[in-house]
Amino acid sequence: MSRNSSPWDQLLFQPPLCEGWKQNVEGAAYHLGNCILLLGYMGGSGIFGSIYIFSLLATGYICYALWGWLNACGLDIFIWNMLLVMACILQLAHLIYRLHKHTFLEEFDLLYKTLCQPLQVPFEVYKEIVKCCEEKVLSLARDQNYAVEGKTPINRLSLLLSGRVRVSQDGQFLHYVFPYQFLDSPEWESLRPSEEGTFQVTLTAETDCSYITWPRRKLYLLLAKDRYIARLFSAFLGYDISEKLYALNDKLFAKFGLRFDIRLPSLHHCLGRRVHDTE
Repeated sequence: MSRNSSPWDQLLFQPPLCEGWKQNVEGAAYHLGNCILLLGYMGGSGIFGSIYIFSLLATGYICYALWGWLNACGLDIFIWNMLLVMACILQLAHLIYRLHKHTFLEEFDLLYKTLCQPLQVPFEVYKEIVKCCEEKVLSLARDQNYAVEGKTPINRLSLLLSGRVRVSQDGQFLHYVFPYQFLDSPEWESLRPSEEGTFQVTLTAETDCSYITWPRRKLYLLLAKDRYIARLFSAFLGYDISEKLYALNDKLFAKFGLRFDIRLPSLHHCLGRRVHDTE
């Protein structure tokens, strides 16, 4: 190496050699800090995983700071580790603030775990969906009507959270709506955004019920803005309507012992009328 080589060249190609290794090991705080950092870097993803990671990192850096102050007697070691501790504490405060800010009612937490978490729906997307319904949980008393056939306009989409709702037409029972099923998915799908209509069935609460509802216009705007949410609702509604068709099909099977193939074109248009005729 030439004498005019840079300090970086000397550091990389001519590193200083240790003249002698220390015979004694470092203090317990140093080794404890290493163990805590090892556990910290095993944390998972998500907000709770981040809280776990930064909590252990802060604890590990505190151990390093104590080691630098008591054993290594290095002011720079102590200062750097205390700065890292402060950075971890600030990050923890930010995470806890986000967690507190985005805390939902128990019903919305359970809804996410039941419908969205199995599909790995991002929590940020779920927040947009909940925001559209204004984070309100509505209630229906026993024997109270959610909709009356021929009278109630189709201006919303609702999802039942608890209880049981009876669906009937001209006084004839069709099927039940159970928790985490849509109350009015067929009506929602039957109209285009520019069309208006009224319910062709009556929905009556058989028990005390709770539900959430999305105003039609606000939900259409959300679906038009976010294609992922639009595809998500399309999947939810398609599955829900198929469940209702199967319920009507099971009713016909119990009556005559015949089971229709609901995949046949336009069969769903006549199922309700056929059930009514068989009563």
